[in-house]
Amino acid sequence: MTGRFDARAGEVRLDVAPEFHAQVTFIGHIESPWSLEDCPKNLRQARETGRNAVVQVEPAYRRGLEGIGAGDALVLLYWMSEAPRDLIRQTPRHRNEGTGTFNLRSPARPNPIGMGVVKVLDIDMEHGRIRIDAIDAINGTPLIDIKPHKPQADLVPE
Repeated sequence: MTGRFDARAGEVRLDVAPEFHAQVTFIGHIESPWSLEDCPKNLRQARETGRNAVVQVEPAYRRGLEGIGAGDALVLLYWMSEAPRDLIRQTPRHRNEGTGTFNLRSPARPNPIGMGVVKVLDIDMEHGRIRIDAIDAINGTPLIDIKPHKPQADLVPE
């Protein structure tokens, strides 16, 4: 049996260690029902479980939640801290062939940033808690940023 992040057939790891160029400030964390072993691989799967999650924002950043309300769609950016950062070519379990990391939404990547478009179920501004419909991140995942989802701006060009 291999470990969770052992390379599969056809996968390629970076030849050199990644060089870090910037710092990221975590503005909070995600409280989810998921562990590393049972986390859904995407938001569609997470929504199918019917299990909600909570975004917990640190006190210094709570004023930035002003204007957010129940029913809003948000783009969450989060740091998938448990993911390997050296896979440049991967063979996902659901594919027969491997492909480049940047052609996948896998958490294994040089900068393991996750992104999810979620729906706000309710928000407690005072305590910095946003209950959301679902998430595909493990419990305790660090939160990088929150952005409003704007369908008129987030369109794929024709």
